Amino acid sequence: MRHVAGLLLTPGAGGSRESAALVAVERALDLPVRRIDFPNRLRGSRAPDRPPAAIAHLREQADAFAESLGVEPDRVALGGRSFGGRMASMAVAQGQPAAGLVLLSYPLHPPGRPDRLRVEHLPNVAVPVLAVSGTADPFGTPDELATHLAAIAGRLTCTFVAGTHTPKDDDEVARTVAGWLTAL
Repeated sequence: MRHVAGLLLTPGAGGSRESAALVAVERALDLPVRRIDFPNRLRGSRAPDRPPAAIAHLREQADAFAESLGVEPDRVALGGRSFGGRMASMAVAQGQPAAGLVLLSYPLHPPGRPDRLRVEHLPNVAVPVLAVSGTADPFGTPDELATHLAAIAGRLTCTFVAGTHTPKDDDEVARTVAGWLTAL
């Protein structure tokens, strides 16, 4: 695989591009990073967009980022925190080219609702994937994430760090992402 030319990062539901985790990842990387907001945030709303609107926006931004870097979209890694990572994985499952996926605190299911899995699209994800989550994340335990993310067709790396849905050490998360992207 050709090296990763850049990383597009998206926030969690109700969050912004200024999320501490996203900023830490950008600081840790020695490659271009574009942190974006979803349309709801651009409109001033904290309520998350419906997936079709969020995915369309992410795809448009990924293609524009690749163009600004002078590379094909398959040289840009996509990812995000919680909802943002889920939208990135859905975009890739729907055909968005990507060098890989970075899923920070993937929301496998709503807290307390392990019967409502968000995994239907994962078998269609055929790029390398890094999933970094807290050891006590109510959106998916380490065992649940390892079991269900195994449906991903691409090479999967799962890493768990201390914390809940917001891991305690953003710098540890960022170092993990940096090391993984360097190895791609």
